[in-house]
Amino acid sequence: MHAQIAPFFDALASRDRQADGAFFYAVQTTGVYCRPSCGARTPRPENIAYYPTAQAAEAAGFRPCKRCQPNMPPREEVMAAKIAAACRRIEAAETPPGLQILAREAGISPFHFHKIFKSVTGVTPKAYAAAHRAKILQSALRAAPRITDAIYEAGYNAPAPFYAAAPATLGMTPKNFRAGGAGEAIVYATGDCRFGAILAAASATGICAISLGDDAKTLIQDLARNFPRASLAPADTAFAQSLETIIAFIEQPGANLDLPLDIRGTAFQRRVWQALRAVPAGRSVSYSELAAALGAPNAVRAVASACAANMLAVAIPCHRARRATGGLAGYRWGIARKRALLNLEIDVS
Repeated sequence: MHAQIAPFFDALASRDRQADGAFFYAVQTTGVYCRPSCGARTPRPENIAYYPTAQAAEAAGFRPCKRCQPNMPPREEVMAAKIAAACRRIEAAETPPGLQILAREAGISPFHFHKIFKSVTGVTPKAYAAAHRAKILQSALRAAPRITDAIYEAGYNAPAPFYAAAPATLGMTPKNFRAGGAGEAIVYATGDCRFGAILAAASATGICAISLGDDAKTLIQDLARNFPRASLAPADTAFAQSLETIIAFIEQPGANLDLPLDIRGTAFQRRVWQALRAVPAGRSVSYSELAAALGAPNAVRAVASACAANMLAVAIPCHRARRATGGLAGYRWGIARKRALLNLEIDVS
């Protein structure tokens, strides 16, 4: 075996899915060609020929393996296309289609459709539909002359379910949202943790900001800039327990933050943040890997922007996102803190 093809053999011997599409291998004793990830028995090196494309392997007289079907699009690509079609179906429907309908149209069982949909988009079909409706609702509230008009434009059949969902969807009352959030009450408290000063802020819905910095004064100023139309006030002593819970969560990677969160962002940002929350402590993921997991491999910059827009330090672990090269990219609360957070997680994992 020539030295230059040693990496190819290593890839097929380990059934590396990342190598699929980079090359194909043919087995001279069987006349069959396969993908690197094929589950067939690993052939002897001297019986293997390598080809850059499936067409090249077929031109050399080899037939496609019936097991891995190398002449067909990769399974991941097929599934991503099915999920993309399901997303468009959800977005176009006045009433979101149920799981059974989406799965049947994709030709997949409901269980596997649900699992694949979440792995590709980062959210469940129900959550995706809710996020899309929230986006429509926000646009309608800004443009419609009356709240009642916005209710029906967003696909609600009656005002009651709309008003029940509004606080979680908007983070405030519909009236305040139309006013740009003016008058929304947000309380905050500051303290110290191993990474410097910390600020936690809460709306009526839940924790809406967790910030890290060098001093409390600067963090309060940043909070005012991020919520310019809200009414900000120091929290009472009852909120101190929440701040202690957040500090303990930050200093104990892997623990659960048992507090309600007020997560504000676009549907795409929420998908990115949900995917980040699935990354275990002590691990990291590249922006390109996140984009691919969301079924949008060309949206690397949008993924990075979503990470930068995160206002809930550690609760949404954007510090676990990195460049494809492994290097650390920008971090809202400083590269040094990002490195320290990752090192802490590695030490305790």
